[in-house]
Amino acid sequence: MDPSATLDRDSLAELHRLYAPRLLRAVGRLTGDFGRAEDIVQETFLRAWQHPEAFGRDADNPLPWLLTVARNLTIDQHRKLSRRAREVGSEEQLEPCVHPDPYEYVMQACDVAKVMARLPEHHREVLVELYFKDRTAAETATRIGVPVGTVKSRSHYAMRTLRPILERRGLLPQCA
Repeated sequence: MDPSATLDRDSLAELHRLYAPRLLRAVGRLTGDFGRAEDIVQETFLRAWQHPEAFGRDADNPLPWLLTVARNLTIDQHRKLSRRAREVGSEEQLEPCVHPDPYEYVMQACDVAKVMARLPEHHREVLVELYFKDRTAAETATRIGVPVGTVKSRSHYAMRTLRPILERRGLLPQCA
C-alpha cells in the first residue's frame, strides 16, 4: 500500500458521524476532562485518516481499532502530563506568603502546655511521645512499657478530651 495514501473525505466523515460520540464518551470517562477527550478523539480520527489500511474491505467494524488508538493516545498523554511540571494558569491566583509571628507560636505552645497539664499523666505521656517526640505507636509502647493497643487507646481518649478545649481556645488549625 502507498505510504502517502489517506482515507477519502467521505469515508472519514462517515466514520466520524458513526463513532465520534461513542469515542468521546469512552475517552471522557478515561480522562475526566471533556476538553482533553475532544483533543484525543480528534487525534484518533487523524490517525484513521492517515491509516486507510485499517479500514480495508475486510474491516467490518472499525470501532475496536478506533477505541484502541484512542486508549493508547490517552495513556500517552497521561504519561506526558505526569512527567511535566504542573502549569499555573493565569486565572489561578496564588496566595501571598504570610510569615507568622514567632511570638504567636510561643504563646500557643504555652497554651497547649497548660491544657495538656489537665490530662492524666498516662495520657499526657503518650501524647508527648507520639506528637512532640514524633514516635510511632510501636516505639511509644516499647518506651513506656505498655501494649501498642493501650498507646492507641490512650491517645484516642486524650485527644477526645483535648479537642473541644483546644477548639474553644482557637488553638486548632482551621480546615477549609
